[in-house]
Formats: sequence, structure tokens, C-alpha cells
Amino acid sequence: MTLTQLEIFSLVAELQGFTSAAHRLGISQSAVSHAIKALEQELGVALFRRHQTLVETSDIGQQLLGRARAMLGLANTLQQEAADARGMKRGTLRIGSFGPTSSTYLLPRILSRFRQAHPGIEVHVDEGPDRQVIHWLDERRVDIGFVVLEQERLDTYPLFEDQMVALLPTDHPLADREQVTLKDLCGAPFALTEAGSSELVTRLFSDARLVPNVRYRCSQLLSTLETVSRGDAVSLVAQASLPATPDPRYVQRPLLPAVPRKVGLAVLDRRQSSPATLAFIRIAQSLAL
Repeated sequence: MTLTQLEIFSLVAELQGFTSAAHRLGISQSAVSHAIKALEQELGVALFRRHQTLVETSDIGQQLLGRARAMLGLANTLQQEAADARGMKRGTLRIGSFGPTSSTYLLPRILSRFRQAHPGIEVHVDEGPDRQVIHWLDERRVDIGFVVLEQERLDTYPLFEDQMVALLPTDHPLADREQVTLKDLCGAPFALTEAGSSELVTRLFSDARLVPNVRYRCSQLLSTLETVSRGDAVSLVAQASLPATPDPRYVQRPLLPAVPRKVGLAVLDRRQSSPATLAFIRIAQSLAL
């Protein structure tokens, strides 16, 4: 068993295909097939179920996938520590990011400073909903992720705090108020943004024993903004996620009582984090975002 075989196994599982994995790695499909066949023969189990156009991990393959990713993560940490001894001139950092707050507001400034300090580190960024970033951390698909705090299972580092605000059409009756309650928002059609802080929004209503009238489930904040701007719904979003120049067709109003939202970085285990990951954390905290 080699790390190359484990890397190929992990990538085939992620992309659900031998051809796509071969393209990503820059090798032939036959080389991918040979590596998987050799690994299956050594382990004595079938790692994948083959379909016409896709492959999916078998039950035992899914179980072993987590172990494989853990081993690859530790190998990457070893390589990073060796690179650190040489001045961190080489290595890879995989980052999970969610929504405009991290992808647009936080990440660019951190990455700019990180690349200046460590130009030899190759950076990969995956974007998805906040719950997806946590899933990627659990699967070890990313080394570090932006998350909404608190996350008790993870080692976290607070970076930034803003407020949740009500988003209302300009001509909506609630737009005349200085503050809006969660109960107020239950009286109109509601647009829920699946990306970003959807888990926090859902939990806020649940804790208050309220049920919003969800008519729209938007995969991106831009869709939510357009839905509210048309006058079709109200919403609840994080203030930092809103564009710097808002559309005059909608307004934002603070919640009563105020609801802060904390955003930070998270890793599975700081003790196993690579030098590049720890350097990224230090730079992010130094910027006092």
C-alpha cells in the first residue's frame, strides 16, 4: 500500500469517476484503474461499486475512506514540517469557505498576506454552505475551514463578529420600524438562504419556538437579495454578507433583541495541523478582522 494509491482512492471517491480522477491527477485512466485494482487486491475487498457513468464507494470503501484521508493528512503534515525546517518553501493548504462573509470579506485579505509570506505553498479553496465546510473538515478534505462559532467538536479561532439583520423590501410595513423581532418576520413569506448562516437562522427560530413561513430556499445570497428586492419575501441574513453598496429596493433592520454572529477558523485537531495551517491561523488573527 502506498500513499499514491491512497491519494488516487480518495480522489476517485470524491469525484465518483476514474476518468475525472485521472484528469485531475494528470495521469492515464488505466494508471488509476491499476492503482485501485492493486489496492483492492492487497486489502481483499471491493472499494467501489461500478455503474455505467459513475462509481461510488462500497460500504467498506466508505469506512476505509476516512482512514485513508487521515493517513494522507498526516503525511501532508510530515511533509509540511519538513518544509517548515527548510523555510516552508513547498506544501499545500486546503481551505473550506462559506458565503460572502468568508469568501469575499475575510479570505482575500488573509490570502494576500499569506501568499506574500509563503509564496511556495499551493492553496486550494473549496466553497460550500457552512455545514458543508464542517463535513469537509470531518472527512479531512480540507485542512482548515471558516465556520460559524461555536463548534465544540473542533479546535476554533474566533476572527470576526457581526450582527444578524432583517432584510425587508423597501415598501414593506416593517421597513418603517427601527428594529424587528423574529416574530415579526413570521408574518410574511420568508426566503431562507441555504448557504452561509442557514443553520444559525434555523436554530434562532427553533429556539424561539417560532416557525417562519419559508416560501423560498435560495442556494446563494444573491438569489435571496433578488427575492426580497422584488417584494416577494423577507429574510434574515448576516450583516457582513451584504454588498457594500446595497440595492435601494431593500433595507436592513437590526433584530430585537440583537443577535451576534461569530465567525472563525476551525481545524479538527491543532496538534495534527500542518505548519502551513498554523501559519494561516496566525496571519488571520494578526489582521484583527
